[in-house]
Amino acid sequence: MDLNPIIDQLETADQDVALVALQIYNKENAQCFTFSKDEESKRERLGELVLSFLSRELQPACQLACVETVRILSRDKQCLGPFISRSAMATLATYAGIGTTETGQGQDVEVIVEALKSLCNILLHSQMGQVVAAELQLMKGVAERLKQCHDPTWTHEVRFFDLRLTFMLTALRVDIRAQLAQQLHGIGLLGNQLDATLGLCWPDKFETARVGSEGVPPEELPPLSRQQTERAMEILKILFNITFNTAKREVDEEDAAEYRHLGAILRHCLMSCADGEERTEEFHSHTVNLLGNLPLPSLDVLLLPKVQQGSIEYMGVNMDAVNMLLEFMEKRLDRGNKLKETLLPCLNLLTESARIHRETRKFLRSKVLPPLRDVKNRPEVGSSLRNKLVRLMTHIDTDVKTCVAELIFVLCKESVSRFIKYTGYGNAAGLLAARGLLRGVGESGIYSDDEDSETEEYREAKALINPVTGVVEEEQPNPMEGMTEEQKEYEAMKLVSMFDKLSRNNIIQPMQLGMDGRIRELNQEDLHRLVHNPLVQTQASPHGSDSDEGN
Repeated sequence: MDLNPIIDQLETADQDVALVALQIYNKENAQCFTFSKDEESKRERLGELVLSFLSRELQPACQLACVETVRILSRDKQCLGPFISRSAMATLATYAGIGTTETGQGQDVEVIVEALKSLCNILLHSQMGQVVAAELQLMKGVAERLKQCHDPTWTHEVRFFDLRLTFMLTALRVDIRAQLAQQLHGIGLLGNQLDATLGLCWPDKFETARVGSEGVPPEELPPLSRQQTERAMEILKILFNITFNTAKREVDEEDAAEYRHLGAILRHCLMSCADGEERTEEFHSHTVNLLGNLPLPSLDVLLLPKVQQGSIEYMGVNMDAVNMLLEFMEKRLDRGNKLKETLLPCLNLLTESARIHRETRKFLRSKVLPPLRDVKNRPEVGSSLRNKLVRLMTHIDTDVKTCVAELIFVLCKESVSRFIKYTGYGNAAGLLAARGLLRGVGESGIYSDDEDSETEEYREAKALINPVTGVVEEEQPNPMEGMTEEQKEYEAMKLVSMFDKLSRNNIIQPMQLGMDGRIRELNQEDLHRLVHNPLVQTQASPHGSDSDEGN
């Protein structure tokens, strides 16, 4: 539309005239997200005029029309000039109720929402806007209103866009991330916000339930409303931002209590359903991402709720949450899309939980690595969870195959022999090489000794299993049978010559296994020495104790 008449009417400075003009503009451009380059200067002029109106005393209808216009104009990242000055953003913050002195009490809720949306647009499109937001301490203003999590004054939209603005501030500014986490006590603040959003009560210190539904099993609870889910996911994303890199960091006693309290709420999120399968999976995905950020000792809250009728019990412990994580992981496995982004958070969470909690590890092992009976199919062939995971141990993405191998290795209690038993030496080689364990000798981590629990099928076939493939194979004829020693040496030298040629042309790099269990380059002198003066090196057998029980 032609902006000249709108600009002319605003230049009259008459409130009533401006109101009519802006209402027409807002109605026609409500769904406009692309803008003509030809009218950039006119849109900037319109923005300046609207801001000049906002600096005056206005009737409520004119306030709303002005901030709606700012929201529409701020979608255009090429015309943000009028909105990213300190005075302009301070004005918008005042209308949003997040200035340094107010929280918006008594202000029109629609105006607050439109101003919050405008600020979100500005932060999204302008780095200078992000700098000004930090200088104006907008995070402090938002935090003040977030404290009012039980105040009925604030509608869903106000709460949601408070959270969306907080997410953008913490995602885009490291300093604001630290400010919220430390100065503004973000873990407790957002934990309370999540608690209120989900409508929780606390039957026990680390056990949650929905208000009015105490004692009802999670699977029988109605799904969360769309509004609850939307706000909860924003909170989870903000918490992810401010807890990033805390999983391995030691925390003091006060912080540890906050993280465990948060962990209990996250367990409730994991056991809750949203409105629809797709939304539920998205909700659970944000929950899993955040659980992976929590300090490892706080993950014990996943196991603390009492075993109830219908619960999955293992070793006297409630395994509902762990089983939910396992099912979530398998869904992502079966989908197979963007494995690095979708699968790794859950894999890492299960790995670390299994490493520090004996009951979790034993439960996961019973599901992922049940006693081995199939010795005729390769570990990567089949539809069991073990087969699906072993297939990924040779995935093209290094992070994916490393994380999968790490989970299985932990479930094997970091026993090289058991790891090879369940995956085959070929699939296991990557992790073993990285850890210097290719010779099959290594510590068993922090785990205790085992008792023998081999299945009868495995025990009978054990001597016939090819450790590289992990299955019983038909006996193959010896290709050197009937050769004289001279013929064998000739074939060996021929092979060395072929390796040498490929190596010289940089097609391959021959390697050998060192005494430290790590791979090192094999040069020409090494090749010559191995042929003319071979050394017999006693290697540790890849088959040791294969038991699956113990601590």
